[in-house]
Amino acid sequence: MNIESQQPHGGIEQPTQALLDLIKADRARQSAQILDTARSQAAMLRSQARAQARERLRQAFAEQRRLLHESVAAAQARLATQRRLHGQQRNAALLQRAGQQLPGELLARWQQPATRAAWLAQVLAAARTHLPPGGWRIPHAPDWPAAEQQALARTLAVETGVAPQFEADARIAGGLKIVAGGNVIDGTLDGLLADRSNLEARLLRLLETGS
Repeated sequence: MNIESQQPHGGIEQPTQALLDLIKADRARQSAQILDTARSQAAMLRSQARAQARERLRQAFAEQRRLLHESVAAAQARLATQRRLHGQQRNAALLQRAGQQLPGELLARWQQPATRAAWLAQVLAAARTHLPPGGWRIPHAPDWPAAEQQALARTLAVETGVAPQFEADARIAGGLKIVAGGNVIDGTLDGLLADRSNLEARLLRLLETGS
């Protein structure tokens, strides 16, 4: 009689099940690890994306500020140019008007005794500084009163010992010249107007200071 030993079915299945459980557990561990890595990478990518978005936004704002600054600076430069041109045009118009009116204004001053006296005083002061004393020849406008000429002749005769020589000159509209030793102090109307550039420069200074 043959006797066969019989082992329960569970004897083979238990190691297999254990191996399957081990594989399953390892797979779960690997899956969890992969998932954690993926989540970490996703979080890092989101953080990088937000940082890049903030940087792009910052750069966009900086570019807008730069463009705005350049636009404002350009507008200010245009305004300054327009103001300068307007000022130059205004001054040119005023100088032209002054150039037209100045001869008449100066002639009116020569014709008034008080302002004529101031005119004569200026010319005489320059002559006393720059000309040798005595022997002066004085061409003058024909309308200069004889009484004033005589008064000046007496004053200069006392100062220098020599009376000046007066010469009425129809070419002189107003004022006088003082001539001595080949030098001339030109206090005529034409002489005062001859240095146009100096006159315009002085007028411009008066316009700029508001005097």
